[in-house]
Formats: sequence, structure tokens, C-alpha cells
Amino acid sequence: MASNHIFKIMFVNQGKVYEVYARKVSHGSLLGFVEIEELVFGERSTVVLDPGEERIKTEFAGVKRSFLPVQSVVRIDEVRKQGVSKIMALEGSNIASFPAPAFSTPAGDSGPRK
Repeated sequence: MASNHIFKIMFVNQGKVYEVYARKVSHGSLLGFVEIEELVFGERSTVVLDPGEERIKTEFAGVKRSFLPVQSVVRIDEVRKQGVSKIMALEGSNIASFPAPAFSTPAGDSGPRK
């Protein structure tokens, strides 16, 4: 993967949708997790600062790599240029679904045999 690729990753965390940009995305070394590395944030060269981006930048300060549970990932896009990282309220119902297992046994299989 070339270093000029940028990925937009959207995932759900604690009732909010996070949108971040990273240079590397992979299935990771932990089963059931997506690994994101080299998070990219906007430059501080402008006079106007986006408080939303500053908040997410502070939250991920010092993070080298993040492991996101597969079921929390909403979407991963390869984009031509970076946008603004942000945290948005999760739209829709106030009823949260119980986390489902990421991997299950095939139908009719009751698990390990003795």
C-alpha cells in the first residue's frame, strides 16, 4: 500500500459516530478487530480551529494504533484527500442493540465434540 493512500473510517463508540482519517487500515493481528494506524488530522496553519476536530485530536493524542471491534465499524472508504475528523451524535432510536457475537458456529453445530 502506498503511503499517499488515505482512508476514512466511520465507527460507533459509546453512542456516537466517529469519523477519522488514517494512512493504514488492516484486519489486524487480533481476531475480530480492524486495526487503524497513522491517524491524520488537519494542519494547525489556519487561524480558525474546528472544536470538533480538536476534541477528537485530543482524544487520540499519543495513540500509535487503534483496534476497533469489527461490529462497531460502519464504513471504510479510500479517499483522494483528507476531510475533517469529527464526532457526531448517533441518529435514530434511543434503543441500543445488545452486541452480537462476531463469529458464531454454523447452523446445527452445537460446539465442540467430546
